[in-house]
Amino acid sequence: MSELRPAPGLDATSTPDPLAANCPAPIPEVARVLLGHGSGGQLSAALMRDLIGPALAGASPGGPLNDAAVVEVGGQRLAFTTDSFVVSPLVFPGGDIGELAVNGTINDLAMMGALPIALSLAYVIEEGLPFDELRRITESAAGAALRAGTRIVTGDTKVVGRGAADGLFVNTAGIGLVPVGVAPAADRARPGDVVILSGPIGLHGVAIMSVREGLEFEVEIASDTQPLGRLVAAIVSVAPDVHVLRDPTRGGLASALNEIAVASGVGVMLDEPAIPIPGPVRAACEMLGLDPLHVANEGKCVVIVSAATADAVLGAIRDLPEGADAAIIGRVVTDHPGMVTIRTLVGSERIVDMLVGEQLPRIC
Repeated sequence: MSELRPAPGLDATSTPDPLAANCPAPIPEVARVLLGHGSGGQLSAALMRDLIGPALAGASPGGPLNDAAVVEVGGQRLAFTTDSFVVSPLVFPGGDIGELAVNGTINDLAMMGALPIALSLAYVIEEGLPFDELRRITESAAGAALRAGTRIVTGDTKVVGRGAADGLFVNTAGIGLVPVGVAPAADRARPGDVVILSGPIGLHGVAIMSVREGLEFEVEIASDTQPLGRLVAAIVSVAPDVHVLRDPTRGGLASALNEIAVASGVGVMLDEPAIPIPGPVRAACEMLGLDPLHVANEGKCVVIVSAATADAVLGAIRDLPEGADAAIIGRVVTDHPGMVTIRTLVGSERIVDMLVGEQLPRIC
């Protein structure tokens, strides 16, 4: 047996400094922004709840945080959203930052049941970015808009010095028309509702990670970035009163469902065997110590509907290529309001919390 020795700088009787520990759960920071505040998990929620929300209180309506706002203009309900993308690398298996920005904005509109009308596209470009790379990304954004049946109608460019933007930052905004009678929102989940997932999770996060870390798999893992407007239109056609739509991007499926549970004041019970997780994603997460439920997605949708409409919604989703592997993964319950739990493969039950800290920065 090897001899146990105190860590450098400690004698056998000294007490370790907890601030010096390399702990995966970060010590709360109250004075400065941390990278983890952009994770989509607990720190992101705290930033909105404790700082940004109160600071905007006089100019912003209250209510649950949804993927877009719905405003009435001339008797019509319009969804409006904006987003910024800071992906590293700019080009990754299955897509690039331009396509991702357009798809992400369209999906935020779709999560309010809206049909996209128009988008904006704005760049913060780092000095030294090759023209060929900028052209490729811009053409990719244009192609994504055309495939989704919408237009990029305005935008902006700014250039900053070397080292100030990691190549390219992209900001998008979008507006969409919300059909009459359609009003999904994070606070509308009700006990007895069914939770549907439109397809396998973890692909985007692992695709980005594989490039950054030089990981190789027998089967290439590509990002799942894709527009979800057609899928949502199919859902709405059979269930206009769909209760909740949410795309589980930063923070993954776990964070999205926790946000819904808190906003609606309900519990969510998941069935682990029912959650579609690709084998390579599961293997990569096991190797790196990650939970697939926390890994980002860019082309998946969480759908919460009444039990009476669940089968029809699942069928409508599965009729489309982007929803072919959809599955019912859980139910909304009265127990443990504001919490998500999961029944595991061995029949036990555990809590599924929001992401703590930052598993993978610069993901979307």
